[in-house]
Amino acid sequence: MLEFKKIEISDKEWVDRILSLSDYRGAEYNFTNLFIWDGTYKTQIGRFKDFMIIRTGSQGQRYYLYPPGRGNRREVLDEMIRDASLDDSAFSLIGLTRETKAQLEKIYPHSFKFKQERDSFDYIYDANRLSTLSGKKLQPKRNHLNYFVSNYNWSYEEFTPNKVDEVKEFSHEWCKRFDCDKLETLSWESCAVEKCLDYFEELKMKGGILRVDGQIVAYTVGEVLNSDTLVVHIEKAFTDVRGAYPMINREFVKRNAEGFKYINREDDIGDEGLRKAKESYYPAILLEKFTATLL
Repeated sequence: MLEFKKIEISDKEWVDRILSLSDYRGAEYNFTNLFIWDGTYKTQIGRFKDFMIIRTGSQGQRYYLYPPGRGNRREVLDEMIRDASLDDSAFSLIGLTRETKAQLEKIYPHSFKFKQERDSFDYIYDANRLSTLSGKKLQPKRNHLNYFVSNYNWSYEEFTPNKVDEVKEFSHEWCKRFDCDKLETLSWESCAVEKCLDYFEELKMKGGILRVDGQIVAYTVGEVLNSDTLVVHIEKAFTDVRGAYPMINREFVKRNAEGFKYINREDDIGDEGLRKAKESYYPAILLEKFTATLL
């Protein structure tokens, strides 16, 4: 029988080790994302041999991530199916890519129905292009950058643990301006952001801060996702400071993406404004995601 527990910061070492065995590109396969969003998704984790088991939801409506790790995948999936049946839940796997979908179909031929989840697609960008914003398509971004450089007394600095309190103040002000407490998705996000900042040092985050006249106008937080990709978890800027978003984006990538091919900027959760913004950077890969439900 599988055993599950609430994810804790002390789990980071073993979770990172198992995730590295699969080297998946999806943003779900990251300790920080699992940890900071556990309140929203009711995430629990477990271990079966050299696999990590991840489930979300509550009794009667569970969802499982395709298991990262190594070994007999049929064996671990059978155990997961059994766990769902004991919980009176249909067995559903989330976060499947085309690669893991094909693996699942090979293990269980004609046993699952699949649904494409557009709102969960990850936006993955060429790291070099994101650091230079080169090319005709990104000319509008460079226009905003040029305006920012010409009109503001600005500076960029590394986000270090001693700056967490100041960044929190900025983050709270950002939420006031965008009415986070009135919008469910922003309310969920604000809780995840707060938890990420609370554990910034323990999570070993990388980050950047953008200032104008000494005051924070934008910040970002990310880390290594897999062998060739960085993931950006948080990016916040005051929208009345023209060019702040593309500037914090570019400066962070320039300083942290050496040796990496891609930047994963996660999904758009179905928000049209966010989708438009992420599409405007022209991703190199739009990582498709699927949900698989056992027939």
